[in-house]
Order: sequence, then structure tokens, then C-alpha cells
Amino acid sequence: MSVALASFAVFAASQIGTPGPANMALMATGARFGFRAALPFVGGVVLGKQLVVWPVGFGLMQLADSAPWVFTTLKYLSAAYIFWLAWKVARLRLSSERDMGRAPGFIAGLVVHPLNPKAWAMIVGGFTAFVGPATSPFIATLSIAGILLACQVVLHPLWTLAGDRLAATVAGSRFEPFLMWTLAALTVASVLFVLVRGGTEW
Repeated sequence: MSVALASFAVFAASQIGTPGPANMALMATGARFGFRAALPFVGGVVLGKQLVVWPVGFGLMQLADSAPWVFTTLKYLSAAYIFWLAWKVARLRLSSERDMGRAPGFIAGLVVHPLNPKAWAMIVGGFTAFVGPATSPFIATLSIAGILLACQVVLHPLWTLAGDRLAATVAGSRFEPFLMWTLAALTVASVLFVLVRGGTEW
């Protein structure tokens, strides 16, 4: 078995590109303090997810070898939680409020994902739904970590850079609900694609 790289890339991009705790923090930071001042925070957020991916990858894959039913259960629990998050995203409305103060730094960004339940659900869902049970833990973790890092390097700075513009142009407009429902639908579709195929035949 192997990692469903293309499917996971779509899933990861939809999750990382979806408004959530991390992206809302990035958007607010960019809007309040500017892109340059927010860069240390952005770097911390990007690298912070790796602090979750590697421990989860090795521990979860080893657990899957000894107890496959745990692997399957986690897959569907993670999918259910992500569906719930997608519903929240669809109903979420952006804020254009501004505030002044000191920009958060690298350390503040580093702890965002370890404390973010959406990040944990996305990572667990990635391993359980997109990785074949017989895949090497190292290969699986390296693949998941690499794709997540690539998506974050592109999308997190964009959220920060466009934060104040997005809030100013979309918040409260008739296009805002359409945007949020589209992001939520993309998230659900990427998960359903794997679940329908059984999560092990790629």
C-alpha cells in the first residue's frame, strides 16, 4: 500500500485554505500589524504543525499495525469531526474589526497548531483515510508532513497578506456566504472521495 498523494493534497489544501483557528489568527494578525510584522508569527504557525505530524504519524501507524480496528474507527471519527467543522465554516462570517498592539512572534505561532483541534483532526484524518495500513511509518509521515508543509508555505502567507483586504471586501457582502459554503463543500468532497473508495485502494 502507499499514500494517496493527490487526494491528500486536495484534502490538505482545502483544509489549510479553509477559515479556521489558525487562518483566522493569521488573517487578523496581517490585518492588524501588516505582512512584514506578521512574518515571524507565520513562520511559527507553519513549523508548528510538524510538531504534531511526526509524533502522530509514528504512533498512529504503529498502532494501526497491532490494532487495525482502531485505524478504521479513527478514520471515520476524524471524517465526522471534519464534516462538523465544514458546517461551522459554511456558517462562519468574517470580521473586519481592527485592533492595535504588538504583533505576536515566532513562539506564539509555534503553539497555534499543537493547541488547534482542527489541526489534530486533519492530521489524524490524513493518516487514517489517505495512508494504506501496510505503508512504512516513515514514508507515510514524510509524505503527509511534506504535503502539509508545502500547502502551508503557500497558503498561510496568503491569508496573512490578504487578511485586511478579504475582510474589507467580502465581510458583510452578498458574496460572503457563497465563499464560505464553497470552502466547506470542497472540504467535504475531498473526504467523501476517499471514504467512498474505502480508504485503502488507490
